Amino acid sequence: MSKEEIIKKTNSFLSEEFEVDIDTIRPDAVLKDTLGLDSLDYVDLVVTVEANFGVKLGEADFVGLSTFNDFYRLIERKLNNE
Repeated sequence: MSKEEIIKKTNSFLSEEFEVDIDTIRPDAVLKDTLGLDSLDYVDLVVTVEANFGVKLGEADFVGLSTFNDFYRLIERKLNNE
């Protein structure tokens, strides 16, 4: 899956799941602030990513993750088994 496909798919399900305007999801935007995530929302985020991409995410995967671009790279690495 190309990075563009990952971005498009991710933005689509994040917009729907977290009820935010897709135009607010930009690569340099802060994931937590844009989506309004609290600790329970991170569980939803993990479940949604696993359902959409079939990859497992753990707490350690979110260390140092700030922007949507960081998140896209995380998904890309997981899909490539890195």
